[in-house]
Amino acid sequence: MPSIPTTGYLIDHVRIIDGNSADAFVGSVLVREDRIEKVWTLAGREAAYAAHVIDGHGATLLPGLIESHSHLTFTDYVRSVEMGFLPVEEHLLITLRNARKMLSMGFTSCFSAASAKPRLDVVLRNAIDAGEFPGPRTLAASPEMTVTAGLGDVRLPHMYRENFAAVLDGADAFRQYARQMCRDGVDTLKMNISGDAGTPASPSHTTVMTEAEVAAVCEVGRAHGKRLAAHTRSAQSVKLALRHGVDVLYHATLLDEQALDLLEAARDRVYVAPTLGALKATLDHAGQWGVTFSDRQRQDMESELSRGIDSMKALIRRGVTVLPGGDYGTAWNPIGANARDIALFVELLGLSPMVAIQSATRDGARLMGTGDCLGQVRPGFIADLLLVEGDPLQDISILSRPECIRHVIKGGKLAPSKNA
Repeated sequence: MPSIPTTGYLIDHVRIIDGNSADAFVGSVLVREDRIEKVWTLAGREAAYAAHVIDGHGATLLPGLIESHSHLTFTDYVRSVEMGFLPVEEHLLITLRNARKMLSMGFTSCFSAASAKPRLDVVLRNAIDAGEFPGPRTLAASPEMTVTAGLGDVRLPHMYRENFAAVLDGADAFRQYARQMCRDGVDTLKMNISGDAGTPASPSHTTVMTEAEVAAVCEVGRAHGKRLAAHTRSAQSVKLALRHGVDVLYHATLLDEQALDLLEAARDRVYVAPTLGALKATLDHAGQWGVTFSDRQRQDMESELSRGIDSMKALIRRGVTVLPGGDYGTAWNPIGANARDIALFVELLGLSPMVAIQSATRDGARLMGTGDCLGQVRPGFIADLLLVEGDPLQDISILSRPECIRHVIKGGKLAPSKNA
């Protein structure tokens, strides 16, 4: 793939989805250095000098996609305990490959929802920021902080085993670990406040962290200026997270009316990412990888998916920011396929393709803390752009098909293709 000079280039005669407008329009975009300098409609096109011109006929230009719940350190595993047996050196190599793959699929930013090992996210973020390896802009997270018997605790009394979580009990243990993560340079502290369908001792409807434990992590996060994120499937876990100022809530699939009201009241500061696609993929495809469920487990997951869809529709009606993406990194929901969740926002939640794309660009930029300069095709904004063949407003699946990705541009520079 040819390089693009940094002196400037023009993407000409292209269909533009700018991330904010209600409709797409045909126009041209001038990029200089790392910024979008001008955006014209076709009728208002001016003469512009550019060292390089990209012909956009037949293609659509949109902002780079933003993953709201990334796990770049996950390994497309069948069983999560596999990551506990993986040495950190090999794990880092897989993580770097995952970052390159995500960028090649149009994701120019990732908000990490947890690192599988301490510092993996931090090292990845720093290497990408330094230009040493290709990958999305990343906000680095701690490992998932959980409790004994909670999501991520795979320990056995007779055998040493690790997983993707740090198992802690009591406010002091959570406080100390959160401080260590701040010392190591994370951007986000992640807690597993509720259980999960894949955790027999603590299913999704349970709330396993205590008030004091959540308060301890949030106190540390606020003191160090960190983002606070939480795995919160149960209604009670959502309420607990909101009481202590958690601003990024994952799943929130089992909401009751009080939880809906509290989320609506906090809509100016909170983000909800339901990760419905991961639950659907597990139900539809995990069996192909030898993962089996009892009839009761399958019924519970199907019920949770149905309730999650209803909960997200209710939150959207109430003006809460609901974001696509999440929990990619299993064999049946692999990293790089993340744009499938944008299509599921259309299929499951009934959003228009335009609104679904805006949630993965403009709204995702706000989650990243860069909403004033990223996530839209606007003059002065950072040139994170995705050029795809065809029209995703007519076929949203275009965004998840590698053969439809023509160019990915991050900070004004052409990203390497997946196979480059």
